[in-house]
Amino acid sequence: MNLNKSIIGMVHVQALPGTPQNRYSISQICDMAVEEAKMYTEAGLDAIMIENMHDIPYLKGSVGPEIVASMTAVAKAVREATDLDLGIQILAGANKEALAVAQAANFQFIRAEGFVFGHLADEGYMESCAGELLRYRKAIGADDIEIYTDIKKKHSSHAITADVDIDETAKAAEFFLSDGLIVTGSSTGKAVYLHELKSLKDKVHTPVLIGSGITADNLAEYWDYASAFIVGSHFKEGGYWKNPVSAERLKIFMEKVEELKTM
Repeated sequence: MNLNKSIIGMVHVQALPGTPQNRYSISQICDMAVEEAKMYTEAGLDAIMIENMHDIPYLKGSVGPEIVASMTAVAKAVREATDLDLGIQILAGANKEALAVAQAANFQFIRAEGFVFGHLADEGYMESCAGELLRYRKAIGADDIEIYTDIKKKHSSHAITADVDIDETAKAAEFFLSDGLIVTGSSTGKAVYLHELKSLKDKVHTPVLIGSGITADNLAEYWDYASAFIVGSHFKEGGYWKNPVSAERLKIFMEKVEELKTM
């Protein structure tokens, strides 16, 4: 995927079968995801990422076959509905499963947790996975699927690696062949620390993506320091991730993007 001030819209897939909050059929879940994907496409976004955000509480490091099958069904439905580049994340840290679904559905990228350095997440201790994940990508012939990797990710404690700053973490991810470095705030919807982002600008050559907290109001502050912007909560009604996508919020945001591109 060509990351050039790209806007990536999040589809937070409804709770899947077998998870505590599931209340829709696979067909209904697919239809809801497709509706949001079409809104993003019509609004002029560059890419879309699907994620099983409603599957709380998340499993750690892997998911069952019912989740893989369900996410594949959703992914195929979204793929048929748009020509945009597509990505997927399967929570929490189910990176191999995400790669397998991406391969099956002709997606262009995945978002991976725990690529380098372990960290303590909501779900427990998350091991790093770069060596195993990239070998798996090679084994299934998915070298064309890019792996964008969180560094010092949100919803996590990094006390264990407190002596390894974000610059060194980014350099390690780059050395371990990450295709893109995702920087986040402390939690979903929280803005990235601008000083951390500025610090990375001349430290790595790998594209940097912002993975949380971007809004129409603060986009200009971050514009010069990232290659792509993953936006979820801000596109939803009331700015809350559980709500449907707001056409008005999309319109205002994309007008701001066009303004910045012409400056």
